[in-house]
Amino acid sequence: MNKLILFDIDGTLISTGGAGSRALDRAFHKLFGIRDAFRNISMAGKTDPEIMREGLRAHGFSRVDGNLEKMKDMYLHFLRQEIENPLRRVKPGIREALALFDREGMTLGLLTGNLREGARIKLSPFGLDSFFLDGAFGSDDEDRDRLLPIAIDKFAERGLEFSPRDCIIVGDTPRDVRCAKVHGANCIAVATGPYSKEHLLNTDADIVLESFEERGKYMDFIMRR
Repeated sequence: MNKLILFDIDGTLISTGGAGSRALDRAFHKLFGIRDAFRNISMAGKTDPEIMREGLRAHGFSRVDGNLEKMKDMYLHFLRQEIENPLRRVKPGIREALALFDREGMTLGLLTGNLREGARIKLSPFGLDSFFLDGAFGSDDEDRDRLLPIAIDKFAERGLEFSPRDCIIVGDTPRDVRCAKVHGANCIAVATGPYSKEHLLNTDADIVLESFEERGKYMDFIMRR
C-alpha cells in the first residue's frame, strides 16, 4: 500500500503516567527556582518547544531563546528519570495495531510535538520505537501544522515518495486533526487522550475511534483510502 501512517505519541500510542509534565516542572524549578511552573498551561496537542516557550513567557523570562535551549536539555534529563514510573502504559489495541500494520507492509512514522530524543525516551521502554522508520518532531519545527511536509521530505530521502493525500495522521487532539487537514491529508482521531469521542466527532477527522481495539473500523477505513 502506498500509504504513510503517522502517529502522535502522548494519548495516542502511550500514556507516560505524567512523566512529561513532571519533567517540565522539575526542569523549570532546577533552572529558575519556580515550582509547578506549567500548572496553568494547556499542553494537549502542542509541541514541546511551544509549551516551554509559553512557560518561560508566563513567568516573565524575556530572553526566551537562550533559556529555551537550556529548558530542552534539562527537560530531557528529567524525562529519562520520570518515564520510569508504574503508571506508564500502552494505549488499548496499539500493540496489536502496530503488529498488524507491520505484517501488512505499511509504512509507519511519527508526527509528534515531542522533541526527537523525548520521543525515543518515551517509546523505548515499551519497545514501540522499532515500528517507526522516521518522522517529524517538535525539534523539527515548533509549529505542529508544518510537520507533515517535514515528515514527507524525510521519507523521500529514504526513497519513499508520498504526497499529503497518501498520508494518514493518527492523533488524539483537535490539533492533530488540523495539522492533517491543512495539507489535505487523512486523519484518524482516537478518544484515548484528553478529548472525548463526542468532542473529536466535531472536528474534521475522517474517522473517530474509541480506541484501537476497533480493528475492523480502522482497517476498513485505511483500506478504502
